Amino acid sequence: MAAARSMSGCRTAALVLWTCLLGLGLASAAPLPGRTNGTVLERKWETLFSRSYLGLSGGRSELSWESDYLQGIKRVRRLYCNVGIGFHLQVAPGGRIGGSHSENQYSLIEISTVERGVISLFGVRSEMFVAMNRRGRLYGTRVFNDECKFKEKLLPNNYNAYESFVYKGFYIALSKHGRVKRGNRASPAMTVTHFLPRL
Repeated sequence: MAAARSMSGCRTAALVLWTCLLGLGLASAAPLPGRTNGTVLERKWETLFSRSYLGLSGGRSELSWESDYLQGIKRVRRLYCNVGIGFHLQVAPGGRIGGSHSENQYSLIEISTVERGVISLFGVRSEMFVAMNRRGRLYGTRVFNDECKFKEKLLPNNYNAYESFVYKGFYIALSKHGRVKRGNRASPAMTVTHFLPRL
């Protein structure tokens, strides 16, 4: 008798839950057109499960994320260097690279992933890539080449350092006056190479 009451109570609870879900539009009484197995409710539960299980908003697996690490991601940021009075890296018309204390149209930089851990920096307004030559000097170019590639390294202070992909040990750096320093005369131990990507 008690078992029958318990079973009846479970059926009632299930019916109430199903009715609420129908009312909220989270479940469908019939399968979707063109779909022979599964309902909206099943897909919702599947999505919720994958999100909670994987801890990801899109439901992609960790393995897939690792193998596709940052591929094709583009971010438009300003690269702020907290040296002197503080400067933003900018790509001025004509390809001149330097620092500007105030934010401006030339300090908007598109950071694009070229390959795992390697990025390019593109001046949105000037339409030029930041590049570094063999003497450690920065310059702007409209033609993408290997000198436009930089290794993006996250530092312990949450700033980034950008090392030339071609010339090992050469870093993008700004002086305390906002002028570009030679890449072969700077290292990640120096604040002049520390940049914070920000909106």
